[in-house]
Amino acid sequence: MPGSLGFGTAPLGNMFRAIPDEEAAATVEAAWDAGIRYFDTAPFYGAGLSEIRLGEVLVGRPRDEYVLSTKVGRVILDELEDPAARDLGEKGGLFEHGRPHKMVDDYTADATLRSIEDSLRRLRTDRLDIVWVHDVAQDFHGDQWLAVYESARTGAFRVLQRLRDEGVIKAWGLGVNRVEPIELTLDLDEPRPDAFLLAGRYTLLDHERSLQRLLPAAAANGVDMVVGGPYSSGILAGGQHFEYQKAPADIIAKVERIKALAAEHGVSIKAAALRFALAHPSTAAVVPGATRPSRIAEDVAALGEDVPAAFWSALRAEKLITADAPVPTV
Repeated sequence: MPGSLGFGTAPLGNMFRAIPDEEAAATVEAAWDAGIRYFDTAPFYGAGLSEIRLGEVLVGRPRDEYVLSTKVGRVILDELEDPAARDLGEKGGLFEHGRPHKMVDDYTADATLRSIEDSLRRLRTDRLDIVWVHDVAQDFHGDQWLAVYESARTGAFRVLQRLRDEGVIKAWGLGVNRVEPIELTLDLDEPRPDAFLLAGRYTLLDHERSLQRLLPAAAANGVDMVVGGPYSSGILAGGQHFEYQKAPADIIAKVERIKALAAEHGVSIKAAALRFALAHPSTAAVVPGATRPSRIAEDVAALGEDVPAAFWSALRAEKLITADAPVPTV
């Protein structure tokens, strides 16, 4: 990865609110001007809106100077639908302000190739660096997730491995919000992914499960992890959402305890969140999202903060992070 800080563009798909085109463009410009050179997107983000907005800015930048990833698993149709009425499992209403184009879940080989072609067109580029298989997990597919996963294993996985072996893409893996599909994939003999994008499961608020099996297995297999959602949908960055919904009282209380310790040690909570996620040796990059240029500046500044060892010790003492969670040494 070109640096430890990337830009997750889900918010540019009008996640939670309708964002003016000018604001979205200015945010991408700010990320570029701040030196960020890894951009992650997906057709799912506003039914193609995030890809379109990202492409409109990056088309004016030298293609060899940045890394671009998008996802497969959902095909965007010309047919229209009500974005607010979509069945998104646990993530209902997430992109109700996005484009009204119908989205169809499809992890087959043919759909994977079509999805890539459509993404290239929306992104206005001739190639993708990384392709993630998106959301083959319980949060979107409930009890049917294993059947969906199997469709992806025999379809998308094999196509992406072939494209990687042919040099069409540089890497592939899964982009999910749950650890189980990644654990399952690490156990496969074939095909073998290069990395995973795991959102929300290695954060200050939720990391115990990942530390038990997933991250040791990833390290043993030499597979990198990209950490998405380091602010747990915003609650760790001054927002109100956790797991893409309004944060419950117990999470709000935990965040307040972390904030109090951060203030006591002169640390911003953004610095705590980013530095924690990056401290694990398997983490290749962290990709927070943003919808305002000022948020990009905050993220960059947060990575440069000095975080005293006493702060991490205080988090452990109050059992706000697990005892075996790696923390920064400097």
